[in-house]
Amino acid sequence: MKKLLTLLIIAFCVIGANAQELSLAKSPNTSLFEELSGVKKKTDKFNFYMNMNGSFDAMFNDNSFEYGKFNMRQLRIEAKGNVNEWLSYRWRQRLNRPNNGGANIDNLPTSIDIAGIGVKLGDKFSIFAGKQCAAYGGFEFDANPIEIYEYSDMIEYMSNFMTGINIGYDFMEGQQLNFQVLNSLNGDFYSMYGIVPNATPSKLPLVYTLNWNGNFSNVYKTRWSASLMSQASGKNLYYFALGNELTFGKFNMYLDFMYSNDNIDRGRIMTDMLFEGAPSLENTAYMSIVTKLNYRFADKWNVFVKGMYETASVTEGTVLVQEGKYRTSLGYLGGIEYYPMESNLHFFLTYVGRHYMYNEDVVIKPDYSTNRVSVGFIYQLPMF
Repeated sequence: MKKLLTLLIIAFCVIGANAQELSLAKSPNTSLFEELSGVKKKTDKFNFYMNMNGSFDAMFNDNSFEYGKFNMRQLRIEAKGNVNEWLSYRWRQRLNRPNNGGANIDNLPTSIDIAGIGVKLGDKFSIFAGKQCAAYGGFEFDANPIEIYEYSDMIEYMSNFMTGINIGYDFMEGQQLNFQVLNSLNGDFYSMYGIVPNATPSKLPLVYTLNWNGNFSNVYKTRWSASLMSQASGKNLYYFALGNELTFGKFNMYLDFMYSNDNIDRGRIMTDMLFEGAPSLENTAYMSIVTKLNYRFADKWNVFVKGMYETASVTEGTVLVQEGKYRTSLGYLGGIEYYPMESNLHFFLTYVGRHYMYNEDVVIKPDYSTNRVSVGFIYQLPMF
């Protein structure tokens, strides 16, 4: 393990040294098209990006080396622009996800994250219609996916991209409210939950979210939300998130609190933990606390640590399962990032650890840990 870690550190240092040359390039906002053609882009109607997160991962289990591999964790293409002063559009699609959309209720493949248009209605109101990211709160959830080295379980198993409409209201400078209504399903009810006893599919499978994005002098920011999701007749999911971010000079941190109470187990963490492949359990709850601290100790260098604490529970017992907390999981990350240009291109060396602990009173499963050391790059490359 020591030899492998040494090789990864050497590789990271070589990348950082070679990348010094990139800082001598043209403006970091110059697109690849402009670099190759020499023609300056003079319009904001079309912008095209390649979003990438790639690395070499060394995987460990209980401190023993398992395997290593190159991994393109995130690969998305994105186009967006302003058609005029009041009309805009955005489209983003994942290239490393299957393009199977025929059975989805919105007739869109799950590989598409975002596909819709934005309309400004004066200075305070705006609308975005089409497939979009749910307006759930929290800064981990709000970040570009390429920037996340490891998601919390809460977000990893969440359905994030659905079709509907969002109405934004900028009620004062730096303060915005969003009211969003989306489909609560991508596929049909049974493909997500299975045949759940005493559950009749909802005739209006929608999720309603009220979201507050606050900005207080760029020092304190909020991403708070409350959501109600119709899962089946008389059965709902309630989701709450409180995201808080602080920035003081070179130091930045966020703290997210998330809680989900599911009348039907949507993420299926509890269901697959106990009865893998069975219909979703009823009356489950998940809680997650996530924090990340960044320190930009030099112009081009950043160090960070991140911690996650999560629980999975059953809120009402049945003949199959009893009430109580079944699992507690911990996540711990740390790393260093090198930014050779003013753009978001950065190279990283990071460690990711996870530890899962089970309540012996309600489930017989051994505790276990996973560990990963990764060296790689993250870049939103402006193509045009």
